[in-house]
Amino acid sequence: MFAVIETGGKQYRVEVGDRLRVERLGVEASGRVTFDRVLLTAGDRTVAVGTPYVAGAAVEAKVVGLGRGE
Repeated sequence: MFAVIETGGKQYRVEVGDRLRVERLGVEASGRVTFDRVLLTAGDRTVAVGTPYVAGAAVEAKVVGLGRGE
């Protein structure tokens, strides 16, 4: 199963176990964040496309580190 989320004006395709580097979220290290701007979800035989977001869908993530860009 995967989902397409929107954060920081960008879209990301995410699956369980993925690691992403995204813009500032305002969360402490080792914190958790919920992305509720889910544009698409897809499973074994199901696909849900939002208009613009999928109703009731959310992706939870754990913050593993904080850093700065170049």
